[in-house]
Amino acid sequence: MAEITAALVKELRERTGSGMMECKRALQETGGDIELAVESMRKAGQAKADKKASRIAAEGVVVVKQTRGAAVMVEINCETDFVTKNDDFRAFADAVTEVALNGEWADLDALQAANMPNGQSVEQNRRDCIARIGENINVRRFTRLATTDGILGGYLHGTRIGVLVELKGGDAELAKDIAMHIAASRPLCISADQVPAELLAKEKDIFAAQAAASGKPANIIDKMVEGRLRKYLEEVTLLGQPFVKDTEQSVGKLLKSRKAEVIRFERFELGEGIEKKSGDFAAEVMAAARGDS
Repeated sequence: MAEITAALVKELRERTGSGMMECKRALQETGGDIELAVESMRKAGQAKADKKASRIAAEGVVVVKQTRGAAVMVEINCETDFVTKNDDFRAFADAVTEVALNGEWADLDALQAANMPNGQSVEQNRRDCIARIGENINVRRFTRLATTDGILGGYLHGTRIGVLVELKGGDAELAKDIAMHIAASRPLCISADQVPAELLAKEKDIFAAQAAASGKPANIIDKMVEGRLRKYLEEVTLLGQPFVKDTEQSVGKLLKSRKAEVIRFERFELGEGIEKKSGDFAAEVMAAARGDS
């Protein structure tokens, strides 16, 4: 058996990111063979990742990165807000976003299979990160915009809301302002013609029922419904909304004055659509104290 030296433990720590005692134990179990120890720890890490896969991960970060001609936004989830401050988690999130920015990935599966700078795939790095941190971690979604003649803008509100936008005309400052507006005002789409027909029909039925309850004549009810639909479209479309930095004008009027047009936008809000677990916090603390996984 090779001597388990401090230098050997240090090397294993640097290669796996695991704790000192865990590295020492792995080296003892493999007779000081560092390659076997690395393999053993990776297998153990994969087992941990599989075990934690069913746990709800609704916290995390949204990361935005931009370069000339391209911009990307990625949502990476973990189980608790505490882990979002962890250096390993933040380094992983940053590195994944860099990979997403510098490649043209067809979908999330392709991104997860892509190699990171250490030669391991995004998925393997995710599993290794789970093993080190002890929480379920997911690369949930990403979006990438690329353009040759448009203007790209991005905005990040903390680490919880991110927006990417592409303009035709205008400049980088305007693109950032529009992205900030989208982050704050959550438009459904760019213009009224993009509102789904079924959603519009549903809202019209609701407005018609509300107007009918007023007891007014049919011609008045029709005008009431028309007015409420117009107001609804202003509220849910980017062009119809009052601009957050100057509510005296709509976004549509602002863009027209700057001879600019919004081509597309993407907005991520951390954890949206994930069913969050509402558990007994005291029971969770007790479970953690007992060492339950």
